[in-house]
Amino acid sequence: MTSVIIPAIIADVEEVRVVVAHSERATLRVGDVFLKIDSDQKRTDVEVEAMALAPVPTAEILWRKPPVLALAALRGTALGRLGEPSTASAAAWAAAGAATRMLHDAPLPPWPVQSHDGYASELDVECEWLVTNDVLPAGLVTRNRQIAEAALRPYAPVFTHGDLQVGHVFVDGDEITGVLDWSEAGQGDALHDLAVLTLGHEEHLGDVVAGYGTDVDLGVIRAWWSLRSLLGIHWLVEHGFDPFLPGCEVDVLRSAM
Repeated sequence: MTSVIIPAIIADVEEVRVVVAHSERATLRVGDVFLKIDSDQKRTDVEVEAMALAPVPTAEILWRKPPVLALAALRGTALGRLGEPSTASAAAWAAAGAATRMLHDAPLPPWPVQSHDGYASELDVECEWLVTNDVLPAGLVTRNRQIAEAALRPYAPVFTHGDLQVGHVFVDGDEITGVLDWSEAGQGDALHDLAVLTLGHEEHLGDVVAGYGTDVDLGVIRAWWSLRSLLGIHWLVEHGFDPFLPGCEVDVLRSAM
């Protein structure tokens, strides 16, 4: 890997910045290039194919040499960050909703639908872990487990990003310049994408829905907020992230009460 990276992009670069790193994957920024290193190349296969199919702006793929995928930096800044107030305009949030609708209206990708079947048993396991290990009060977990049930309903699959976090959507002014991290893309639940995009940013839900351009079930979106938070806390703690920071997953669960 080094023999490829050094002549291609590291010459004359003053800083290598770790964007994210844990046992499964890491992303480095080297100048204007992002290097994504993934232990599971099936995820990278999905990412490359999804970016080719998606009808929304994505980062330019510069090269791929497993386990590394090199992407050009996107213009602009992230729409927001979980746990921080977003400085993006209401129009930018609406544009993110419109881009999400464009993706959902596109032809389905060829790989299988993401099923909800495993979520119920996974929720049981994660909720038990949260209570048994005194991570969260039992009442908070039980109430959000009840709210999360509304997400587990039949749905018509669409082309979804799968991990449409607010930090994965880049904007320049009111324009969407690109969407990152497509490794979980596939046939999925449209409201899951909208929920992930607005997680921790409920004040912008109306802007996103206005840009999306059709009626959505806000109760199901809120159910996805609870479900995603309950499922994510264990993983976040084990991988060195803090879901207790203001505005993050634990606050999302508390706000549901």
